[in-house]
Amino acid sequence: MSELELTINHRIAAPREKVFEAWLSPQMLSKFMRPPSTTGNARVTNDPVKGGRFSIVMVTPEKEIPHAGTYLAIDPHSHLSFTWESPHSLDDSVVTVDFAEPEAGATEITLRQVKFRSEDSRDGHIKGWTTILEALEKSLA
Repeated sequence: MSELELTINHRIAAPREKVFEAWLSPQMLSKFMRPPSTTGNARVTNDPVKGGRFSIVMVTPEKEIPHAGTYLAIDPHSHLSFTWESPHSLDDSVVTVDFAEPEAGATEITLRQVKFRSEDSRDGHIKGWTTILEALEKSLA
């Protein structure tokens, strides 16, 4: 099952630079990196350079869900790639986020993740990433 992957596209009414920078800012990450059905802020530390590490602890009323990773690529305003260490993905899971600006003031995000423990895990991540992208959009509004 390790070859399972997902792709999510989401359009946000904000300039590409602003959307991209939100993915590197600990303050912004804390606002939108959260699981479905919770509104609390995550605890985030971040070293946004190639080879740098990040830690995101998502907080729900019932538990804390730790996530971490290493930046593999940071191409300003167009591309991010990082490992994704979570209780629900495989250790060598990788997330890529591409940012396009189809028109002024609008950003098209394409998020891909590879390597999951099971189809259920992948499906849970689809729901999770969709929630995160919607929260990002609200945080930037």
